[in-house]
Amino acid sequence: MQKVKTSINWEQFLSRHNLKWSRMPTQWYQAPFLGNGMMGTMVRQTGEQAVRWDVGRGDVQNHRRGPNLFGISRLPIGHFELHTVGFITGGDIRLDLWNAEASGTIRTEKGSIQWRSFVHADLMVIVTEIERSEGEQKSRWLWTPEKAVCPRQLFVPNPDYRPNPPFEQSIDGEVQITVQPLLEGGETVTAWQTLDQDAKTRLLVSVAHSYPERTAQKEAVDLIKRVRGMSSAALTQSHREWWHAYYPISFVSLPDTWWESFYWIQMYKLASGTRADRMLLDLQGPWSQPTPWPACWWNLNIQLAYWPSYTSGRLDIGDSLCRTMYDNVDNLIENVPEKYRSDSAGVGRVTGQQCVSSTVRVPGSERAEFGNLLWACHNLWLHYRHTLDDERLRKHLFPLLKRSVNFYLHFLKEEKDGKLHLPKTYSPEYNFAEGPDCNYDLALLLWGCTALIQACERLGIDDPLLQKWKEVRENLTEYPKDKNGYMIARGVPFAQGHRHFSHLLMNYPLYLVNDDHPGAKELAVKSVRHWQSLGGRQGYSLAGASSISSAYGLGNDSLEYLDGLKPFILSNTMYKEAGPVIETPLFGAQSIHDMLLQGWGGTIRVFPAVADAWGDVVFHDLRTEGAFQVSAERKNGKTAFVRIKSLKGEPCIIMPAIEGDIQVSGNRMFNLKQIEPGRYSLDLKQDEEAVLWSGDQAPDITLSPLPAEPGKCNAFGLG
Repeated sequence: MQKVKTSINWEQFLSRHNLKWSRMPTQWYQAPFLGNGMMGTMVRQTGEQAVRWDVGRGDVQNHRRGPNLFGISRLPIGHFELHTVGFITGGDIRLDLWNAEASGTIRTEKGSIQWRSFVHADLMVIVTEIERSEGEQKSRWLWTPEKAVCPRQLFVPNPDYRPNPPFEQSIDGEVQITVQPLLEGGETVTAWQTLDQDAKTRLLVSVAHSYPERTAQKEAVDLIKRVRGMSSAALTQSHREWWHAYYPISFVSLPDTWWESFYWIQMYKLASGTRADRMLLDLQGPWSQPTPWPACWWNLNIQLAYWPSYTSGRLDIGDSLCRTMYDNVDNLIENVPEKYRSDSAGVGRVTGQQCVSSTVRVPGSERAEFGNLLWACHNLWLHYRHTLDDERLRKHLFPLLKRSVNFYLHFLKEEKDGKLHLPKTYSPEYNFAEGPDCNYDLALLLWGCTALIQACERLGIDDPLLQKWKEVRENLTEYPKDKNGYMIARGVPFAQGHRHFSHLLMNYPLYLVNDDHPGAKELAVKSVRHWQSLGGRQGYSLAGASSISSAYGLGNDSLEYLDGLKPFILSNTMYKEAGPVIETPLFGAQSIHDMLLQGWGGTIRVFPAVADAWGDVVFHDLRTEGAFQVSAERKNGKTAFVRIKSLKGEPCIIMPAIEGDIQVSGNRMFNLKQIEPGRYSLDLKQDEEAVLWSGDQAPDITLSPLPAEPGKCNAFGLG
C-alpha cells in the first residue's frame, strides 16, 4: 500500500519560526511568553537596572456571590525582577518553540547575565536559570507581590468593590512564601526558592490556588521541595518530552513564511494557554496583565479562541472547554431566572473559571444577550464531531444542549404568518438597537434544534421534545434581510460600524446557509462587504470576513481579509483592545485552516478556498468532522494528492479538488463513486486510509516543509 510519509526535521523546521529579539522588550505585547496551560510568565525590561518575570496562574480569581465582573475576575499575583549591578545597555532573547523555552543575554555596563526560562510542561513550576559574568555577580532577585485587586478597577473603578485581605509573607526552611487570603474564603500561595549550583543560580516558583478550603500553601511548598531535588537536566528533559510529542500531532506548511510562522506560534500559544485538565482559556490565558477584560467572555471570545484546536487535531486543548462546561452545569442552570431552572441553562456575557454569571436576561427585557451558551455548545458540538465520542454526547453534551434550546422554547410565539418568532433580544455589542427575530438568536436556535435531532438519530433517543425541535426547524421565521444583506433583527438594519459578525453566524461557523443554497453566496458577499464598509472593525472582524469568504470558496477574498489582520498582530503575536486579549490571533490560525480544509455538512472539502497566490501548500493529519484525518499537497495551483483516514468508519463524502480521472490507492480495492461533479463517496471503513490522485503515475507522497522565503524567517520578536 502507498502510505503518506513525512520528512520533517521538527527542530529545524520550527527554528525558522522562533521569535527573536535583538533588543530588550519593555511591554507585554513585545515580550516572550511561556506557559503550561495553567501557569505562565512573560519577560521584559522594566527599568534601567531591572528585568521582570511575571508570575501568572489561570485559576487565581475572586469567587464572590452575586456575580459580576468584579466578583469573579482574575487576580494579579506578582512578579520577580532581576536587578542588575550596572545599567542595562542591551540584550537579546530567543523563544525556542520546539523546546518551549526562552533564553537570552542581558548586557550591562558592568558585565552580562545569561538566562534561560521555561514553565514545566507537567509540574506547576517556573524554572529560571541565570549565569552571571564577573561584574554582575551581585545582581539579585527581588519578589514583588501584587495586591489581589480586580484589574478592571484600574479602568472602570467600582466604589462598592471590597478589597481582599492583605497578603502575608513567611518562610518554610529555605522556601519563601506569600499567602494571599481571599475575602470569600480560600487562598492563593506563591512559593519560591533560589538554588546556587555550578556557577548558576536557579529560581523555582510555584503558585497554588484553593477555594473554599485553604490548602494551597501545602501544595505550593511541597512542589518546590520536590522540584529542588531534581537536576536541571531531568527537569528540562521531562519538560521537552511533552512538547516534542505535541507538535507532530498535525503539520501545516505555507508558501507565505510570515503566515506560516504566525500559524505555528499560535499552535505554541494554544498549548501554553490551556490543556485538558487546566484553565479555561479566557481573554488572557496564564499571562494576566492590567486589563479591563480579566475574565471569560462568552459572546464571542471563548468560542474563537478554541476553534483552531479542532481542525489541528489538538483536541486535548479543546477539552478544557468541554471539561469546564460539563463540570459546571449546576452553575449554568443557576445563571437563568429561577422559574426556568427546571429545564433550562444559560450564561451571561462574563464569567470566571466556574461559569458563574449574572442572571441571564430573558427575551423582551433590555439587552437580553440570550444565545451565548448555545454558541458555546456549538464549540462542544464541534469537539464531538471531530472525535465522535458518543458516550460523551449521550452523558454530557445532549443534556446541556437540550437545556440551552429549552430556554429559547419558553419564548417562541407563532404569529399571524404561521411562523415562529422570538421577542426582542440583543445582538452582542451592537449598541445602537435591539429587536425581535435577532439573527444571532435565530441562527443559534435553528442550529441547536438541528443538532438535537441529529443526536437523537445517532443515539436512538425518542425524546419527548423531538417533535417540537422538528417543528422549530420547519417553522422558524426567515432571517431578516434588506438591500444591504443580513440585518441585525427584524426592523433593525445593519446601519453602523460594528466589530462582531454575530448577525452572520448562519454562514459561519454554523454553515446553515451555505454554497449549496442558490443565492447564498451573493447574499453573504453583500453582507460581508457592507459590514466591512462601515468601519468599527477589530482584528477578529477581518478573520471573520476571511472565514466567511472561505465558506463560499472565495480564496482570494479570504487571503485579502486575512492580510488585513496583519496590522492588528503585535510583535509577539499577542493582541489588544484597550488591554490584552488573546482570541483574535488564535482565530487567525483557524482562518488558515478554513482555507485548507473544511468538513461541514457531511462533506470533506480539500483546499476549498486557497488563494491563487498560495500555489504550493502542504498539510498532514488535519481533522474534519466525522473523525477523519486528512493530508494533502498542492503544487503549482493544483492538488497533487489527498490521503484520508477514517478513525470511526463514518460515511465518507469528499471533494478532493483533484483534476482529471481520480485514482485510489490503498490496501484493498476501494469504490470511489461520483455523486456530482467534484463530489465523491468513498467506501472507507474504520482505521482504513486511502490516497486519491490522478495522472499516469502515482505521486510521491512524502510530505516535507515548503522552502522558506528568503529573508522572511523569524519574523516575530524585536529586530
